[in-house]
Amino acid sequence: MAQHSGTPGTTSTPGAPETPETPGTVAHYLRPGRLDSAFGALVGWLARRGVSLMGSAELSVLGRSSGEWRSIPVNPLAYEGATYLVSARGHSQWVRNMRAAGGGRLKLGRSVRHFDAVELGREEKPAVLRAYLERWGWEVGRFFGEVSAASTDEELLAAADKHPVFRITVER
Repeated sequence: MAQHSGTPGTTSTPGAPETPETPGTVAHYLRPGRLDSAFGALVGWLARRGVSLMGSAELSVLGRSSGEWRSIPVNPLAYEGATYLVSARGHSQWVRNMRAAGGGRLKLGRSVRHFDAVELGREEKPAVLRAYLERWGWEVGRFFGEVSAASTDEELLAAADKHPVFRITVER
């Protein structure tokens, strides 16, 4: 059973991992609703067939317990010569799997790109979060509460622990 942390839509599961940035705090996560799940399934289906909506792709990461590939649609962000994956919903299963696996693959149609991933530290996140919200704020802004692309660096830094960010390096 989920425990509510006081923020609408925010849940934390008993025994959930601590956030790496703030040991001792339970990981923030916003569960998808039915409409979100249906839209995500559609975006993933399209990505598997080679159709990207606004830059979307299908992310696959090896499950930390099952060892099987787990997939979800994501919006990879190209920013200042690097590519990033941002978890708008927080410390989700794909984030936990990515931490364990250290990488994964992005798929769009028949194109599959394997990558290594490094999680950014708290201080590195504000500029990436701003760029992500500038690009996809219309889609994911509701998961960031009062924070937007127009927020100050301090406001983005305050939200940084809730939104894991990974810099990915595609294998050549």
